[in-house]
Amino acid sequence: MANKIVLAYSGGLDTSVAIKWLIEKYDAEIIAFCADLGQGEDLEAVKEKALKTGASKVYVEDLRHEFVVDYVFPMLRANAVYEGTYLLGTSIARPLIAKKQIEIALKENADAVAHGATGKGNDQVRFELTYYALKPDIKVISPWREWDFDSRQSLIEYSEKHGIPVTATKEKPYSTDQNIFHISYEGGVLEDPWAEPPADMFTMMTSPEKAPDKPTYIEINYKEGNPIGLNGESLMPVDLFEKLNKLAGENGIGRVDIVENRYVGMKSRGVYETPAGTVLQIAHRAIESLTLDREVLHLRDSWIPKYAQLVYYGYWFAPEREMLQTAIDSAQNEATGTVRLKLYKGNCTVVGRKSPKSLYHPALATFESEKIYDQKNAEGFIKLNSLRLRVLKMLRK
Repeated sequence: MANKIVLAYSGGLDTSVAIKWLIEKYDAEIIAFCADLGQGEDLEAVKEKALKTGASKVYVEDLRHEFVVDYVFPMLRANAVYEGTYLLGTSIARPLIAKKQIEIALKENADAVAHGATGKGNDQVRFELTYYALKPDIKVISPWREWDFDSRQSLIEYSEKHGIPVTATKEKPYSTDQNIFHISYEGGVLEDPWAEPPADMFTMMTSPEKAPDKPTYIEINYKEGNPIGLNGESLMPVDLFEKLNKLAGENGIGRVDIVENRYVGMKSRGVYETPAGTVLQIAHRAIESLTLDREVLHLRDSWIPKYAQLVYYGYWFAPEREMLQTAIDSAQNEATGTVRLKLYKGNCTVVGRKSPKSLYHPALATFESEKIYDQKNAEGFIKLNSLRLRVLKMLRK
């Protein structure tokens, strides 16, 4: 049993039911923790809801700066993309939330932590791997793996019975998760991978069809792999994200609809909006193309699938992720400069890049007359590199 439980609380269906259920099941004091990651909600209302539902205390912490600087930026420096499409907006938020839960548990002398993730999804793994990495002896409670509710519909009925207001409804049952980096949609009407998402579902961006007919040009300044300015204005990380989310969202950029492979072994359909994140991933690639050595770039790119997998699976605080981060960040010392992009009806196109640390040599790259590169040298280079191919063919005749 547990006497005091710190619950990761969002105010949504699952965690709202969890407060009442945990009190009934464990006869324990419930401390709710709500992280402000830029989801744009009225967190005072969320706090009041938690207290009315039965929480003895509610922590609401503004983690936007820490989230962007210590979690999103390192991931963007790694160009992490899971299965070639997903920019990991939900995945990267979980370790920070879980870390803060452990800090509150230590402060409150709580003997357990809890979350509202289902027993089918990735989030349960992400939360719990972080809990155990930071406090190995903590008791972890996962209501979805214990209670008798077998669907979100049964949760809705329970909440109605106990007078718990929720945003999910029988007519609109899909689940959402939002932060400053993205918003995700899954479940309910989206469980059919053949069905197109409802047009009125999206919140962070205009549909490409309704985006402006005139392109928007922007410039992003980088310093050592991190974006530091937009259109010539130096900005703090959170401000940069908010402005870029608006610009990219207005131009219909950042929507993906994918079927992904969950860590627990099943395929899942997810729909995501990641406006600023999409633009920054493209822009970062562009500044790297100009400033990183070829072999350094290729080696780093070979690590991207593994790095993205570690983030997706929940191993943010694992030594292998930290090792990869150190190696990746060492390559970012030269990633400084400016990228110009054109935003137009769902497309983000690089149209210019410059850097004081550029490795691009116009005289070497030109097709016009120059006196640096002796083209005759290419003959020996090609013959040496073709030697094994020639020998293979000769000996197999």
